[in-house]
Amino acid sequence: MEYKHFNHEHNLAIFELQAGNGIHCSGCRTLCSNSAYACWKCDFFLHLECGNANRAMEHPSHELHHLTLVPYPTYSAGSFVCNACGAPGSSFSYCCSLCEFDLHIRCALLPAIISHRAHPHELSLTYGLGPQAKVSSPPNACDICHKLVDNKFWTYSCGPCKFQLHTSCATPEMVPISYQADGVSGNAAVEAGPGFYKEENGSGSSQNGSKPAEVEDPVLATQLELMRLQQELELSNQLAKMMASYNLSSLV
Repeated sequence: MEYKHFNHEHNLAIFELQAGNGIHCSGCRTLCSNSAYACWKCDFFLHLECGNANRAMEHPSHELHHLTLVPYPTYSAGSFVCNACGAPGSSFSYCCSLCEFDLHIRCALLPAIISHRAHPHELSLTYGLGPQAKVSSPPNACDICHKLVDNKFWTYSCGPCKFQLHTSCATPEMVPISYQADGVSGNAAVEAGPGFYKEENGSGSSQNGSKPAEVEDPVLATQLELMRLQQELELSNQLAKMMASYNLSSLV
């Protein structure tokens, strides 16, 4: 089954990639393994989660406006600073251009509640104050890496125990329990479950060796087609809401 992504001129096919292949996802810039979309002619690859991410979402960390998936930063510098983790980015992001609010695609799909072997209780995703905020309270230390936690950015925490983790320290070993049902689009987040954050080994940016075989899985093909249709419906609904809001505001 071929798939057309809005950010690539050619159709993409699903291939099974081996770990340690050195192939990076063109959407999130992390290593690819297992099933992935590929255009070998252009060295363009996408995790299934990145390729199937909704074009728009409502996220609880930014309730003022919906977020739009863009393939590259909208700023003249050619990069953005993620409001979730504080790291720079130069590829796919969910953004609100009105507020200059930006999220890495992986950060946008973080589950709301996780379990982690470093702590006996569930950990909740806590949103930070934002990169421009002035923080008066002293920072705590991450209970895994023991480096200071910047309160401007997101963490996973257990309030009663005062246990706190950087999202980057939590994700390699986390087990998602709950996603934001009313915020992040449900299917996109659930499909981006534990495998999306699995630690992968390897380095480099191009494929070595022979081209892997294209995956021909009718069940997977059907699921992806249903996801694509649902995304188109959700995008149409978002556009309809935007147009209705614009029309109402123009009458005031």
